[in-house]
Amino acid sequence: MPQNAAFMQFIPLIIIMVIFYFLLIRPQQKQAKERKAMLDALKSGDKILTNGGILGLITGINGDELDVEIAKNVKVSVVRSAVAGLVNQTGK
Repeated sequence: MPQNAAFMQFIPLIIIMVIFYFLLIRPQQKQAKERKAMLDALKSGDKILTNGGILGLITGINGDELDVEIAKNVKVSVVRSAVAGLVNQTGK
């Protein structure tokens, strides 16, 4: 009987850990996986938004660096991890 009572005290802790896993850890892992897939799929011609808020068009890829045209005849090099996301290109 005392062993059963000791186990019953850990049940709320176990339930809290399961809730944390499904509400916090699992969604973060899914989001990180989607971001990595998006960064790996970048190609020339994609319109991107950088973490600094700069919109640009990828003109070349050199390993982990992207050549991005931010205005006519203005190109900058950006590290792949500095890309916040792809910009919707509908309507152009």
